[in-house]
Amino acid sequence: MPTYRRLLAPLAAGLVLAGLTAAPASAAHSWAGYHWARTANPFTLKLGDNVSDSWDAYLREASTDWNNSLVLQTTVEAGTAGTPKRCRATSGRVEVCNSTYGNNGWLGLAQVWTSSGHIIQGVAKMNDTYFNSPPYSQPEWRRLVMCQEVGHTFGLGHQDENQSNPNLGSCMDYTKDPAGTAATTGPLDNQHPNQHDYDQLATIYVHTDATTTVGASAPSPSAAGAGNSQAEWGRAVRYASDGRPILFERDLGNDQRVFTFVVWAG
Repeated sequence: MPTYRRLLAPLAAGLVLAGLTAAPASAAHSWAGYHWARTANPFTLKLGDNVSDSWDAYLREASTDWNNSLVLQTTVEAGTAGTPKRCRATSGRVEVCNSTYGNNGWLGLAQVWTSSGHIIQGVAKMNDTYFNSPPYSQPEWRRLVMCQEVGHTFGLGHQDENQSNPNLGSCMDYTKDPAGTAATTGPLDNQHPNQHDYDQLATIYVHTDATTTVGASAPSPSAAGAGNSQAEWGRAVRYASDGRPILFERDLGNDQRVFTFVVWAG
């Protein structure tokens, strides 16, 4: 099956990652079944702290929120990504970074490497070029984007990609109003995971594997596709309801790929 179809087929029924209509809250929002290989549940995934003091509380809050999952636990560890601007991936874990990445249109990125269907490493990036100014400097925006980008690195897609729909109460839901204060999007806020996110993780990780990619020390694959500009991300494979691409895939060869999830400003 071609790569494009293999990625999209398991998602079509739920319009998980960016269909032209909204996905209901009950829809699946795994992205093509990609997951970390591990031999037992629950497993623990390290989140590398490469963020500044202004982001530390949000990273730790996201870690605590996701630890309500029954199958996955996270720990915040010292980062190993080098300079936050580069945010180099580390095999077997997720590196979380913030920096002024430029006026390139995006608030946050999650970049996830896979090999033979398994996640092998990931990075989550917060773009302070936008977060340093209102409205994105508000806590609700920081919580939403941090929670969502980290959630993508577990194998989660979006519950809904229409920003104008009422909030589902999940950080995996696109919104223009993460606090849930507007009449059209409230009363739920989208700053934390909800039960459907935890249920989806349980579904993704219902089986175990013979080997593990968690904490693995194997050499990282090519860094190609992990840059901060759209030209480096490969081809767009999913689009939001407003027509903007929100998921990109770059084939690295040898059944290795890097996927880039984007939260756009505006």
